Amino acid sequence: MQDFPMYFELGWQHILDWQGYDHILFVTALCGIYTLKEWRSVLILVTAFTLGHSLTLALSVYDKVRIPSALIEFLIPVTIVLTCLYNIVRKKPARSGINVKYLLAALFGLIHGLGFSNYLKSLLGRSTNIVAELFAFNIGLEFGQILIVAVVLTLSWLAVRIFRAPAREWTVFLSSAIFGIATVMSIERLTLFIHHT
Repeated sequence: MQDFPMYFELGWQHILDWQGYDHILFVTALCGIYTLKEWRSVLILVTAFTLGHSLTLALSVYDKVRIPSALIEFLIPVTIVLTCLYNIVRKKPARSGINVKYLLAALFGLIHGLGFSNYLKSLLGRSTNIVAELFAFNIGLEFGQILIVAVVLTLSWLAVRIFRAPAREWTVFLSSAIFGIATVMSIERLTLFIHHT
């Protein structure tokens, strides 16, 4: 476990990397509709996403799942677009709506895990003893994810409580802004995917 600190650091640096900000956008869209007092809902939501991406991260690193990286890179912003659309069209969350959100987080986590795995596999090279490295990298991802969630919840709290923005309007504003960015990203990556096929 002597490499734990290194892979832990690589994990949180990867998810917080502004050059690959798609994961930051996704976590922001996922949690931006909540406030600090709804931290339990956010915890369940983030756990669902974590379970999804942990599964495919492990399967892909162990070569049990192989999907072209260009397809994964296209699907990641698509998950952001769909999450934003869900946020915009949904009304006040009912019990069933919350359950759908958790299911979407888990399903979209599967796709993001495949994206994380491409980076991790490039780091591991031909190493065969990767359990500790995989664990450390995943913990690092979670640490970075918690930092993003903390910032997003604080911004939402400031917008709604301090600046008195209606919660619904804040949700629509934030989700619409991320939707626009992710749509452009999806179109660009679709073009790259088509060129790779």
